[in-house]
Amino acid sequence: MSGTDLFEEIGPEDLSQRSVAATESDVTAIYDADGQPEPLRTVTLAMAPRMTQTADSRSAREALLEGYRTVRQGTEKLVEPLTPEDQNLQSMDDASPAKWHRAHTTWFFETFLLQPHQPTYCVFDEHFNYLFNSYYEAVGERHPRPERGILSRPTADTVTQYRRYVDAAMEELIARAGDAELTQLAPLLALGLAHEQQHQELILTDIKHAFWRNPVSLAYQPAQGFARDMPPPLDFVSFAGGIVEIGHDGHGFAFDNESPRHRVLLNPYRIASRPIACGEYLLFMEDGGYSQPDLWLSDGWATVQREGWQAPLYWTQDARKDGSWQIFTLNGKRAIDPAEPVCHVSFFEAAAFAAWAGKRLPTEAEWEHAAQSGRCEARGGFLDRAHPHPRPAATPPGRLQMFGEVWEWTRSGYEPYPGFKPAAGAIGEYNGKFMVSQVVLRGGSCVTPPGHVRASYRNFFPPAARWQFSGIRLAEDA
Repeated sequence: MSGTDLFEEIGPEDLSQRSVAATESDVTAIYDADGQPEPLRTVTLAMAPRMTQTADSRSAREALLEGYRTVRQGTEKLVEPLTPEDQNLQSMDDASPAKWHRAHTTWFFETFLLQPHQPTYCVFDEHFNYLFNSYYEAVGERHPRPERGILSRPTADTVTQYRRYVDAAMEELIARAGDAELTQLAPLLALGLAHEQQHQELILTDIKHAFWRNPVSLAYQPAQGFARDMPPPLDFVSFAGGIVEIGHDGHGFAFDNESPRHRVLLNPYRIASRPIACGEYLLFMEDGGYSQPDLWLSDGWATVQREGWQAPLYWTQDARKDGSWQIFTLNGKRAIDPAEPVCHVSFFEAAAFAAWAGKRLPTEAEWEHAAQSGRCEARGGFLDRAHPHPRPAATPPGRLQMFGEVWEWTRSGYEPYPGFKPAAGAIGEYNGKFMVSQVVLRGGSCVTPPGHVRASYRNFFPPAARWQFSGIRLAEDA
């Protein structure tokens, strides 16, 4: 199906005849405009190989050290544009201060690796177990999540010292552990690094929300140009379905919620070649999408009424510019680019758009099956500190772009796979206890660290969540 055909199906007007004003707005950047930030390096996490030879041992040990340093330094690069005051902001209960993210990820290594496996290790501060535990009941009591922003102490400088203290101890542990012990520690180390990469993404999503709440227009990075083009054609790619396997295949690192790999039965389906663009979402809005209850799930419609939603999060109308829509980004406020993927929409909004379009959202099994196919060739962008915002991705005809730019809501609730068993102890609390009242998202976003996601990766959020870089991919029965 051609893009023009799709626009005729999903809206009253052909999108190719529409235009959206794209004018820059003045922003106040808190980053040194003369600096040239570098994108975070790609880090592929893997379990350490069994070390039986001296050369193999040395190589695996060096790889673990390099991976640890790269991820930890990446977090510090992300907070370089932030002042100590910025790092203490908590703009809503679901968000956390950047300082807290930096401390919590450090607490993870201190609690789960250093204290059990480094006999001579002394904790940096005995109060930090209470202050920076997130949700691990087995580890002890913790400071209430909605009140993380009141923690003016420890200061950001103290957190920096904490990170350096733990890093030195971790490097010593990796360097001095025997081969057998290091092989045993490697999976837990990989989990800690993947956990920190998740919090790198949260640092940006949370500070974006905090800056948006500030009445003065702020930016994490200087303003960037954008395409001002129409979106690439939207095709639907067909799959025959059948009995297929999904879940992690056992190669490299994965979270426990990605396993066990298992078989599912898929009916024939078709899935969109790319995420929905802002210009297409504008058609839904202009057709009264937010005022038609028949398009919405019951809880979604109740949320729209209660919250007064009329557009995605961070969209506002500029009365000085004929009511044109503006968007707040980490690079400042600017006009909507009709070509870029729409983001910061909830599951409720994604499902309503799909109903309006006469389509549906893909199941997570359909999404993963398509992502593992040979038709998934184009890749979108991942975390680039200079431009942390979704950009249009060129998709060849008949091919799929399924990774990067925006997380994509699926129609699947976050449930355990058949045979799933959480790990024993506190680590088992990482994913399993959240398998209720959440919806699965797939694919990664423009603020996901490179190398972090894979086809089997399962993200999850409540259906009303909008502050993450979440977007929409359509599907239909074939």
